[in-house]
This record gives sequence, C-alpha cells and structure tokens, in this order.
Amino acid sequence: MSRLAASIGVALALALGLGSREVAARAQPDGQLTVAFDVSIALTFLDPAETPGIGVPFVFLYALHDALIKPLPGNDTAPCLAESWTESADGLVYEFKLRERLKFHNGDSFTAEDVKFSFLRYRGTSAKLLHDRVKAVDIVDPHRVRFVLHTPWPDFLVFYASPATGAAWIVPKKYIEKVGEEGFRRQPVGLGPYRFARMTPGVELVLEAKGRSGLTEAVT
Repeated sequence: MSRLAASIGVALALALGLGSREVAARAQPDGQLTVAFDVSIALTFLDPAETPGIGVPFVFLYALHDALIKPLPGNDTAPCLAESWTESADGLVYEFKLRERLKFHNGDSFTAEDVKFSFLRYRGTSAKLLHDRVKAVDIVDPHRVRFVLHTPWPDFLVFYASPATGAAWIVPKKYIEKVGEEGFRRQPVGLGPYRFARMTPGVELVLEAKGRSGLTEAVT
C-alpha cells in the first residue's frame, strides 16, 4: 500500500510540475532530472491501453500522455484535453468538447477520432466493464465526441476519467495505424509535456521536454 501511495504521489507531482500547461509556461527549467525507481519500468507502462490496476504507470502517463480529464492538485476531475463536458438529463449521454489546435509529439493533430480509437483500443483494467456499458462512441465533429451508454451509470466518469483506469488517456490513431502496435511499443507518441527519447528496458528511460532541446528527464 505504501508503494502504491508513493507512486500516486509522484504522479500528482508530475501533474503539478510537468502536466500543467500554465505551470510549464511560467517555469523554464534547464538541465537534467534523474528519478530512481525500485521497480523495473515495463514497456506497458508507456501505453495507456495497457494500464493495470496499480498506481505506478500513471507516473509515466502524466509525463508522456494526456487525458480528457484527470486529477490535478486541487481538482480530481480537471479538464485537460476536454475543455468541457455535459451529461444528459437521463444519464445516458456524455459529450466532451475537445481543445483545438493540439498536436501529438509527431505533429499529428488531436481530434475526436483519437478519442474514439483510444477507447476502443483500451484493454487495461476494467476494459470489459467500460466496453459493456458504453453502447456507442459518436464523433459529432472533429472536436466533439459523444459517449452513449446502454443504461444510466453514475460511475461512468469514475471509471473512464480517473486513475481507476487508463481509458481516457489518448493515443494517436494515425500513428498507431501506420507503425502498428509493436512500433508504438518501441516509440510511443503522446500529448504530454515530455516526449519519448530512448529506453533501455530495465535500465533507463529518457524523456525530453517538448519544445526545449537539451532538457531531459532520465528515469532509471
């Protein structure tokens, strides 16, 4: 339990120090940061679709990727890739308005297609529960996506948009379709504040701050 709590604490620290666009705009760090872990870093930790029911992978998700909604200090359901969302009066429809002009690390534009693709691709903890409860994921326009449930489910956001799962963390549809699952595993691409540089499994993971050459975070 203490290790899980510690890993969630590190994830929230990353959210405050790395994941907040407002903080990133004000802070201009320089140099290299090294963080040591007493667990092996699995390749699956870098892929939201593989998120298990433990806290450790969120350390890496907060750095490499971004979610429609995620916990940030002071707000357990902070709007991130989704700038707003609504729930229908009957509890069957959740509609998300996405932020525009966002780019993945490889330059691909972030759209509702990526949201739908990421949800259907998700195979981590509680994947069957989510897929069984959601009747359809409809793309309203390039920056608006609608989740339709079979029956009202008050816990939808608890399971979709919290550390209970990694289902709301978004990956690039076009890139994965181009390089395949194995290619994405070797060179993951996300929307987070840090981009993947290189990895020696079991030894070192090196990330680079977006838009700032020479600034890296090495996790060993």
